Amino acid sequence: MFDIESKNQDEIIINTKKNSIRFNVGDATIDANLGVGKITGPGEFEIGDATIRGIMTESHKTIYDVEIGGVHVGIIGGIEEGLDDLGVANILCTSSVRAVREIEPKMVVSMGNVDGMVSELKLTARSEKKLKVKNLESLPLALEVVVLS
Repeated sequence: MFDIESKNQDEIIINTKKNSIRFNVGDATIDANLGVGKITGPGEFEIGDATIRGIMTESHKTIYDVEIGGVHVGIIGGIEEGLDDLGVANILCTSSVRAVREIEPKMVVSMGNVDGMVSELKLTARSEKKLKVKNLESLPLALEVVVLS
């Protein structure tokens, strides 16, 4: 079980029982209060319960695949490249409608213009302070858009 929150459109924070991991797609950093400081750029990392793949895109930006308890969370912000390398994302943190259509997640955490996204996808959005995720089976069957405030 973990939860997802956001303080601004460039950041996603994943909280597990053991760690709080802050992903910033604007400056391609991961901050988990580690002794080595922030992790920058692509690579593979394990932080507590989370297995993280930082993937370099063609334009040298970093997108993330985070796996916790069998649930894959894609954190891409507005980046629309490298989506094939990202693979399956059950939850996608993005502002890109194109990425949502290509990846087909079960849930989208909006990281930008939610009005444009929901109108183009013909969905409604629900607002939450934190998105709590129990396991893969607890995710919705039909696509949902969540706005974190």
